[in-house]
Amino acid sequence: MRRASLTLRLSMMFVCAVVAVLVVAGFTFDAFSRQHFKTLDRQALTEKLESIRQIMDGEAGSAESSEVVLQLQALLGAHQELSASITTKQGKTIFATPNAVQHPPAYSSDPKEDMWEWTVGGHMYRGMQAQVRLVNETEPLTAWLSLDITSHLHFVETLRWWLVIGLAISALVSAALGWLVARSGLKPVAQVTQVAASMSAGSLKERIPMEEVPRELESLVSSFNAMLSRLEESFVRLSNFSADIAHELRTPISNLRTHTEVILAKKRAPEVYEENLYSNLEDLNRLSSIIDGMLFLAKSDNGLVLPAKEKIELRAVVEKLFEYYQLLADDTGVKLQVSGRGAVYGDGTMLDRMVSNLLSNAIRHTPPCSVIHVRIEPGEGVVNLSVKNPGEDIPQQHLPRLFDRFYRVDPARREGKSINAGLGLAIVKSLAEAHYGTVGCASSEGFTTFRISLPAWES
Repeated sequence: MRRASLTLRLSMMFVCAVVAVLVVAGFTFDAFSRQHFKTLDRQALTEKLESIRQIMDGEAGSAESSEVVLQLQALLGAHQELSASITTKQGKTIFATPNAVQHPPAYSSDPKEDMWEWTVGGHMYRGMQAQVRLVNETEPLTAWLSLDITSHLHFVETLRWWLVIGLAISALVSAALGWLVARSGLKPVAQVTQVAASMSAGSLKERIPMEEVPRELESLVSSFNAMLSRLEESFVRLSNFSADIAHELRTPISNLRTHTEVILAKKRAPEVYEENLYSNLEDLNRLSSIIDGMLFLAKSDNGLVLPAKEKIELRAVVEKLFEYYQLLADDTGVKLQVSGRGAVYGDGTMLDRMVSNLLSNAIRHTPPCSVIHVRIEPGEGVVNLSVKNPGEDIPQQHLPRLFDRFYRVDPARREGKSINAGLGLAIVKSLAEAHYGTVGCASSEGFTTFRISLPAWES
């Protein structure tokens, strides 16, 4: 089942709100109208009963019976909707208007109401009664007044129908206005949808302008623009990464093909074939190194590199690696030194690889007869490991990109003549982030320092 659009939902909510308000207003107006007419009827009947009492007591005219009748006729005869009757205790009628109606006994015996309502012959009446005394008479009489309120009810009924018709018209108009208001208010959402639908690899630079965006949608549009920025950055990095991969793989594969074609061009001695195989093995090792590094980085990007949480003494890791790299360092007269101690949460194998990459990088770029110093310094909740080596300063514009994949400071070294594929520092960064750590580099005054910060072991 297809879901309703947001415009339709807002329109329906607007219509429901308007209809609810009109219904409450209609019921309230209807109740006030009925109460208003009832109050007017009570006031009219009370005033007439008081006038009848004054006439019967002789306060408003003559005390003669004939005069009393004439005064009552003058008081009540001019009102077509008003009828009256005066009866004795025995039920004898001593005065009645021509349009007098019969009063049901059930109403006359109810002492709790001062005004009653009943229906006779399709007409609705309201009535009141009072005890009166004729002058010079001791026996009390009962005066009944009835008011035909049928015209009032017809008016209220007509008013009610007009309210219903007005409610229906208002609902239709509100639906149209609600749709227009919702459609106009949701234009920024439609703009976001349009931009999202038009997104492609060549249009990631587009952004939604914030000037005309309502305050309620600022967070949504800002998040969407930030997402586009991240996508653009990721796409650029992916494109560069793909180009770098092709560039790095091209050289060893080209070497392998060229060597093989040359060797197969004519018959050669076994020693030549053996020399060519050794050369091919070097290129194959380089390809294997690149592929291994790419696979590891791909796993890291997808959160598949999960280090163990063990207590690792960094000094022991460094000293173990010193034993491995000492022969390589001795070839160039480079000395390796370590100072400080610190324990971290981590995976031993991954930490070995991280520090090994930094040491290999430092030995490769350190002048002969120099010293590479590894310093371990505990900090606030972290342990800092720095590898400092002398050498040519790295230009400042290159420092932020040192940990990018296949990135090399020296463009002349991008033709793949070295076994180094430019993935070592990128792997260091991935391993550090897998351990919830950070990496950084500083280079000035003839020294380059790579620093890693890892969470400290808390005993």
